[in-house]
Amino acid sequence: MGLLKIRSTTRPRGATPLEAPNTGSVLGSLRAKLVAGSLLIGSLLLLLGVSGEEPPDPTKADVAGTPPTNTALTPSEQGAYELSSRQALDQNGAESSSVPAEPPWREEVVRNGDNLSLIFARAGFSDRDVYEVTKADGGRALRKIYPGETLSFQTSTEGELYRVKHKESALKWSIFTREGGAYRSEVTVREPEIFEQSATMRISSSLFLAGQAAGLSSKVIMDLAGIFGGVIDFALDPRVGDTIELVYEEAWIDGEKYADGDIVAAAFTNKGETFQAYRYTDSLGDTSYYNEAGVSMRKAFLKAPLDFTRVSSNFNPNRLHPIYKTKRPHRGTDYAAPTGTPVYAAGDGRVVEAGYTRPNGNYVFIQHGETYKTHYLHLHKRRVKQGKRVKQGDVIGTVGSTGSATGPHLHYEFLVNGVHRNPRSVHKSLPKAKSLPEAELPHFAREVARPGQQLAALKNTQNLASTGSQGESSGQ
Repeated sequence: MGLLKIRSTTRPRGATPLEAPNTGSVLGSLRAKLVAGSLLIGSLLLLLGVSGEEPPDPTKADVAGTPPTNTALTPSEQGAYELSSRQALDQNGAESSSVPAEPPWREEVVRNGDNLSLIFARAGFSDRDVYEVTKADGGRALRKIYPGETLSFQTSTEGELYRVKHKESALKWSIFTREGGAYRSEVTVREPEIFEQSATMRISSSLFLAGQAAGLSSKVIMDLAGIFGGVIDFALDPRVGDTIELVYEEAWIDGEKYADGDIVAAAFTNKGETFQAYRYTDSLGDTSYYNEAGVSMRKAFLKAPLDFTRVSSNFNPNRLHPIYKTKRPHRGTDYAAPTGTPVYAAGDGRVVEAGYTRPNGNYVFIQHGETYKTHYLHLHKRRVKQGKRVKQGDVIGTVGSTGSATGPHLHYEFLVNGVHRNPRSVHKSLPKAKSLPEAELPHFAREVARPGQQLAALKNTQNLASTGSQGESSGQ
């Protein structure tokens, strides 16, 4: 311990000695001197900044992790000191943390052919766990799982199943948490942000290539073909120079595009004639597409029962059969397309025949009311059975080359009262599409005014760009 030296005050040399006082006065004088001395010492200590505590030892560390100063340590001593300091910090940190780390999740992606038992088994859990989770409120939804979805599992400290997370998409997931002897479920549903986009296209070869050049996804292109499928045969009608303008929606989550949304409005100019379509929800809550006059774009029949590619043979009652080399009527239209291309029901109806014959290969016949009937021949696979009710646009099979066929194609026939009619021209005699009620037309006109202006602006921009490019070409 360091010593504090205090200089004392002495009586000056040569001073007269004090006379001896009496006892009372001596005690009083001593008491006064003691008090004065204590005050003097206390004042000096305060002036010097010295407390009554023991001064720090320079050979000791006052902060964990800080080595002693003014002391030479060997490397082994220094390492031992640092290790003990880290252990002390870890212990202090563990004591101060009141929230334990969350157990990790184990994720399993749903595969083709999977069921809950297989997925739970891959994650190390039993059929008993499957039963307990699925009997919770909302647990029945787990029985409808699809490839690409994920199931994640979390265990307790004892190794028992604690949580199951079923993620259907980035917008919806469910978590099942064990509480006592049962599971409770919690469903999270997110709403994406919706933004409008626009695009213009000029066809130089096909709808798909034009759409891809404009940066559109396959979904938007297929939706576009579906909207105009009652007025345009996209395998035959589009011509070089046809133009398309559209306004469509995109869904975004956390600043990233999640999916394409609906088409809001579109215009298709084919051989100089412009068809417009607007998405509209009527007073009954039904959403569909209508032209600028409020007439539904959904016709009784599609002009073509598949979406694209090329047509190898048209309706010809006097053509020479390519296999039998005899003159046989060709009472339909052949759409050459890759094997597996989806074939759609041209209209609402009931499947009256579905089977196989040597000439027709795999075929499907659909009756539409009492008057109309459609035939689909040479299918690779049939997707419907006799007696099934179908809606317009339902997939009833895929393009193939079964039966008397020289290559993969769809042979499509259209019959009116049992008589074959040219599928390309029969639409002119079909019933008219329904229109919105007169009372609803003013509201419809107000709703489509803004998208109509957007289409007009896109059309003007495309015309200006076309005029500019033609001017540059003529000037070269």
